[in-house]
Amino acid sequence: MKLVGGRTMKLGLFAAALAFAGNMALAETTMGDDGLHKAGWQHDTFKDLREDLAEATAEGKRFAIMIEQRGCIYCTQMHEEVYIQPAIEELLNDKFFIIQINMFGDTEVTDFDGEVLTEKEAIQKWGVMFTPTILFFPEEVTQEAPAPRVAVASVPGAIGKSMFYNMLTWVLDHGYEGDENFQKYHARIFNAGVGPGGHGG
Repeated sequence: MKLVGGRTMKLGLFAAALAFAGNMALAETTMGDDGLHKAGWQHDTFKDLREDLAEATAEGKRFAIMIEQRGCIYCTQMHEEVYIQPAIEELLNDKFFIIQINMFGDTEVTDFDGEVLTEKEAIQKWGVMFTPTILFFPEEVTQEAPAPRVAVASVPGAIGKSMFYNMLTWVLDHGYEGDENFQKYHARIFNAGVGPGGHGG
């Protein structure tokens, strides 16, 4: 019995170590050659937004574009303080399909209207001025229009962990289809002390 108990304990510790290692792998963020943070929940694609949306929807996830740039202190803040919150990271990994756009990059992007542009040309077309900026999309886009016109929500700049968590849940719950706008939704949830860190910003 003693041996079995000891073995069981060892197996339990081993399983816990594996779980911890898995969580560490998920949390790991590296710096790419382009100077942008690379998180495990970001997807590397051909950046055809229509194809990316279709793949995301097929996986039961919500498609989003994360626009960042080299040397962006606010991007670093979000990666080091917000995205790594366990509840937020779990949603980003399990519920969202996110691709990264380099504000000054030269990789080709195919917009929802079919136009093929470099990343920096797409940014100019979309009128994005701040990094990080995240655009969230519906499960289906039926019109041929630039990305910002079909997005259901956007986050321009750095925000606190509670507000970001609430934005994710608001998008997942199709809050943009209801009468309660995001600011009212966030205020209600925030005042109730719900989310990562409660009143954590």
